[in-house]
Amino acid sequence: EEFVYGEEDFVPQPAGWDDPDSAPSRFDRALLAGWSDRMERGLFRYRLGPLPTRVLPGPVRLVAQLNEQRSAERRPPQAVRNLRDPFDPGAFNFTRLRPAELLLRLRRAGGPGPPPDPLLVAINASPLERGHVLLLPEPARRLPQALTAPALHGALEAVLLSGHPGFRVGFNGLGGGASVNHLHLHGLYLSRSLPLESAPAESLGPRLGLLRAGPAPAFLFFAAGPAALEPVSRAVCRAAEHLGGAGMACNVLATRGDPPAGPGAGSGRGLRVLLWARPPRFGPKAGEPFAVALCELAGLLPLPAAPLYRDITEAQALSAIRHHLLPEPEVLRLGGELARLLE
Repeated sequence: EEFVYGEEDFVPQPAGWDDPDSAPSRFDRALLAGWSDRMERGLFRYRLGPLPTRVLPGPVRLVAQLNEQRSAERRPPQAVRNLRDPFDPGAFNFTRLRPAELLLRLRRAGGPGPPPDPLLVAINASPLERGHVLLLPEPARRLPQALTAPALHGALEAVLLSGHPGFRVGFNGLGGGASVNHLHLHGLYLSRSLPLESAPAESLGPRLGLLRAGPAPAFLFFAAGPAALEPVSRAVCRAAEHLGGAGMACNVLATRGDPPAGPGAGSGRGLRVLLWARPPRFGPKAGEPFAVALCELAGLLPLPAAPLYRDITEAQALSAIRHHLLPEPEVLRLGGELARLLE
């Protein structure tokens, strides 16, 4: 289904967390109706029902979810050897999706500014949550999993098309949890707020902050409105390219949120875009309780087994995540480099 939208379809103020489903937008209705239809038709690897969820006691407020089926039944991740692996037509890629797995083709008509790449919205056959989708630039271009500004711009506009406060989009880079080396982003509805939406950030420059809320420090970009999405997308991708040149993997998350200075800073809520830098990791590591990708870095822990879900503590979860992080002096050094790059 062609989903043509304009600036009038953006939702400046989504529903509140007291009833996040109270005001679905045209985009939400189309996406969730298609997603539910494909679930009923058996196109997913498993049937997703309500997931057990709890907030771990502690100051970071990590959100744990039990999703045993995803761990057992998802497609094994591709073997990736380095940060610049080319697209491999012999491996699984999104040109192989069945037509019924495609839900929408997002295309903007009209302003503001240059339109982003059209994006195909496809089901994620091993969903983390209700409405978990893939956002795909034209798959026939066979782009590897390296973030581009036009693709990110389109994904950010998708966040503004939703009337749900918890619709987020994200990206896992090679060496940072990506399981398919074919350019894609994730979109999903999360039913809880996260501290990184509102916590104040330290300023590193006029366009960049350092956010320490959550389990991992992130570089923070902010778009106050639709006109800022294109320049923010370019800035995030320049930063990600710089990190790749320095041998670092990255993850990206975009969410509704307050300005970098925090609530009440004067300019109102917009989009927060978080960029994590991390040492690349290729392949699973024995003994780890869970994989670490964008959800875990943001504070959402999809866990594969009931005993782990029942017993894990905040300290144990943070210890597992921090094995994937850079030392603080390295984060601060990279932050200085990015701030100079973006001036």
